[in-house]
Amino acid sequence: MIKKIKIELIYFCVILLILAVLQHSDLLHSPLQRANLMMEKENYFHPLLWTSVVYVVVGFFRLVVILFRKIRG
Repeated sequence: MIKKIKIELIYFCVILLILAVLQHSDLLHSPLQRANLMMEKENYFHPLLWTSVVYVVVGFFRLVVILFRKIRG
């Protein structure tokens, strides 16, 4: 069970990093400046919100694939 939680946590973190880089390309050039902007605007939770939405959508598709495999045999 712990192994499964660790794997899902890795998936979540990977999605978070990919979305962060895709939405904020300046994150690669000046991460401290991006962190300062985030602290000034006090929007700490929007990355987690977007990541959660994408994680749920990806999880839904993973579930559909698993169910399709079980039905198919």
